[in-house]
Amino acid sequence: MGKLAVRALRVVLVVVLAGTVLVQASMVWVLVSGSDPEDGSLPLTALRIITILGMVSGQVALVSVWRLVTMVRRGTVFSHAAFRYVDAVIGAIVAAALLWFAVTALNAPGQREDPGVTVIMGGIGVAILGVALIVFVLRMLLAQAVARDVEATQMQAELDEVI
Repeated sequence: MGKLAVRALRVVLVVVLAGTVLVQASMVWVLVSGSDPEDGSLPLTALRIITILGMVSGQVALVSVWRLVTMVRRGTVFSHAAFRYVDAVIGAIVAAALLWFAVTALNAPGQREDPGVTVIMGGIGVAILGVALIVFVLRMLLAQAVARDVEATQMQAELDEVI
């Protein structure tokens, strides 16, 4: 992975992380200060809490990707230490999907005349879970690569003994 790609990815990660922290801080301020302009048409307090939690799951994924990129740069990504970060990304994506299903459930009563919106939102939640499955498959590929790397190291050690 080239230095330019790593730097560009890290800039994007920092910008997104800073943006989510600012939005979280403003939402927490609205919740704590009591200046919520909720008129009762939507459960804004619940939606804000879900949004804050969703951003936390995004932040967990961002930090985990940062750590994985660091491991790639150091050449240590094909190790057992990488699994905790990949597992954190999978967990964050699953949490985001569950939070999206909660938003869908909160929005559903307002969509009684047009239930298609709720169906579409449910489909988006399933798609988010699909992303988690894709990352899980990539985790399995990482496991195979780590196993091959360990096997290659053992074979090299045996070859070195013979020579």
